[in-house]
Amino acid sequence: MSAPLSPKQAQALALVKSGGLRRINILEGSVRSGKTWISMIMWGFWVAGAPRNGAYLMAGKTLTTLRRNVLEPMCGIFGDCFSYSLSRKEGSLFGRKIYLEGAANAQSESKIRGMTLNGAYCDELSIFPEDFFAMLLSRLSAEGAKLIATTNPDNPGHWLKRNYLDNKALSLLDLKFTLEDNTFLPPEYVRSLKTEFTGVFYDRFILGNWTAAEGRIYEDFSQKCVISPAELRQRLAESPLITSVIGVDYGGNKSASAFVHTGFDAGFRNVYVLSEHYDPRNSSAEALIDAFKGFTDEEKERFPVLSAACCDSAEQLLIKSFRSAVSLEVKNALKKQVSTRINMVNRLISAGRLHVSAECPHLIDALNSAVWDEHSIHKDVRLDDGSTNIDSLDAFEYSIERFEREMFHF
Repeated sequence: MSAPLSPKQAQALALVKSGGLRRINILEGSVRSGKTWISMIMWGFWVAGAPRNGAYLMAGKTLTTLRRNVLEPMCGIFGDCFSYSLSRKEGSLFGRKIYLEGAANAQSESKIRGMTLNGAYCDELSIFPEDFFAMLLSRLSAEGAKLIATTNPDNPGHWLKRNYLDNKALSLLDLKFTLEDNTFLPPEYVRSLKTEFTGVFYDRFILGNWTAAEGRIYEDFSQKCVISPAELRQRLAESPLITSVIGVDYGGNKSASAFVHTGFDAGFRNVYVLSEHYDPRNSSAEALIDAFKGFTDEEKERFPVLSAACCDSAEQLLIKSFRSAVSLEVKNALKKQVSTRINMVNRLISAGRLHVSAECPHLIDALNSAVWDEHSIHKDVRLDDGSTNIDSLDAFEYSIERFEREMFHF
């Protein structure tokens, strides 16, 4: 390791060298604060001094995110001392065997039953199921076993905050990092980052606080985000779209069916909501299929870069019918966490990168009226009681969620 450390990072690493770690060690705080980088170094230093014949685990929400966030950077940090194979779900760090697992849902805890672990590392712990984490702690039964984890703050009623960080009876070390603790970030980048996050996400991801979500969700959305068809044509003439996607949300007894067509220019710098379809009637599956075909054919003619439709995965029979009806790739939506999708949209709005055509009144109204469900104590929930249009929001989010990395370059 040759990269310099910030004072906060050096303080954290000194705890490993001095034997100051506890059984549970959580590095929490704002984005880009340097906590993930130093957590990997702490993990490596600690494992290097741990029993060679012990068993160790590294876990992420998925193996893909674990590889992106941690495993690949560790190859650069530790060189030949670290290697891994996702197909075998194993790695080696300083000659110690490392098991690799994803914690995508509550059933994931069955993957680690029966293990006896000397140590574990968790990436983005607050998005793990609580059952997985509880099982993991029970598996850390070897003498001197320790856990190192990273997380961003969430709702103060979250299980991690309520049952662990606030539990004074535990052998737990809580290391808090803020954006200012990362002394290596360019000042202009820090200023840009601070403008992208607003409301509850600013409190959590910039200030590093566990804050409840309240009030209007898209606080910065206003008429400045809405553009006329003439302005849309002019902007696209100057900076053409490189691709576009239709997001699809199906209606039920108390909701509408919605299609939202979204385009992206070079570098995914600007995001344009091009058009929408909104039908509260939901008269039949056949009518919905016909509407999807008509909308898709028309949009493909207007915007030849249209590459795919991403649909709510709840209705696989409808998706099969859609695939048969159109000459376009029809995919399942990723359906990322609602709070993640909301944060993406808010970042685009605050940075002045989201442009919604005035010909999309239903989405405009939905962005103006969406609010947090203040009765949800333990997690962030968007109010969905029929009083606001959630369907257009879901469809829009399905159209952009696949491009999170491209839009934000992280």
